[in-house]
Parts: sequence; structure tokens; C-alpha cells
Amino acid sequence: QEAESPYARTKQMGEQIILDFSKVHPASNSIVLRYFNPAGAHESALIGEAPSNPATNLVPVITETAIGKRPEMVVFGDDYPTRDGSCVRDFIHVMDLANAHTKALQYLLESRQSSNYEVFNLGTGQGVTVLEAIHAFESATGQKLNYRIGPRRPGDVIAVYANKDRSEKRLGWRPSRTIGQIMETAWKWEKKR
Repeated sequence: QEAESPYARTKQMGEQIILDFSKVHPASNSIVLRYFNPAGAHESALIGEAPSNPATNLVPVITETAIGKRPEMVVFGDDYPTRDGSCVRDFIHVMDLANAHTKALQYLLESRQSSNYEVFNLGTGQGVTVLEAIHAFESATGQKLNYRIGPRRPGDVIAVYANKDRSEKRLGWRPSRTIGQIMETAWKWEKKR
């Protein structure tokens, strides 16, 4: 499937390079892990997302708004054909991603791959709308978020979420953390950093 955004296209190009290498070097083994929307922080709040430029990913935008680094946040569009009109994304906790990396390494070391190039989607398989994510943050933290609805942003895809069946079956990996836990750990990190 052709990528729907410039960012997704860069990921697709990276995958193509790895695939080309695998074809030329059949003795090599490669695994591509496709992240969906990584978010959250380590439960200790010692490790988390700290953008050096203004954050553009939804969860740090939410936490930065809640802590007062931003006066408000903008929800880009409320007229999409989704449950509440906002875009849908598949948020995956960073600790679930860390676990997936461990499972992928075990998979490689145990030589269980069916070919020398394999792709695994890492997401929950459940889409969460932008407005649902905001409400999950408010519910998980007790913080009221200052947001407003703005116009659609060019290039935003309506809905993106993973088909994680292959990751579950082949790697034995299942994400275990909820959107609420993502918000709790991200907020704990934001308050500490």
C-alpha cells in the first residue's frame, strides 16, 4: 500500500532499503518493526519523551498544555467520518514497544523467521480519536485540558491503526497498557522533567 503522508513515505523508503539489502544478502536476517503512535513514559518517570523542538505528537502536546507550557492545544478538525469527528490513531505505550523489541530479538536469535526479511506491526489494533485521547488524559489525571477545535491540517490521515495479528502469532507479543496508562505515565514524566 502506498504511503499517505510524507512521514509515512520516509518509513516506507527505509523499509525498501532493508528489503533490497536482504535480497542481495540472503544470509542476512532482518526484522522491521512498524511503530504506530508511541507514547507514554517509563513507570518510574525517569525516562520519557522530551522534544527539543515544540512537540507535535499528540500526547506530549497534551501534557505540555496541561502543565502550562502551552496556553492551549488545537484539535485539527472535527468533521472527519469518525466516532466524534476527530482523527483516529493507534497509541502504543513505549514499554509495550520495549517488550516487542525483546520478543523480536528472541525471535531472531532462535532462528524462527520464515524468511530473511519480516515485518511486524506494533500497535494495539484499536483506534483512539484525538478527542477520546484528550478525555482519557483528563480522566486519568484529573486535569482539565484547555483545547479548541481548529481546521483540518493538510496531510492528516483520517484513521491509522495496526493489524497486530502477525506480531501476536509469530512473536508472541501483545500490548498490555491502555490509553489511560499511557496518559498517566506521560503526565507523571511531564511533571518530573
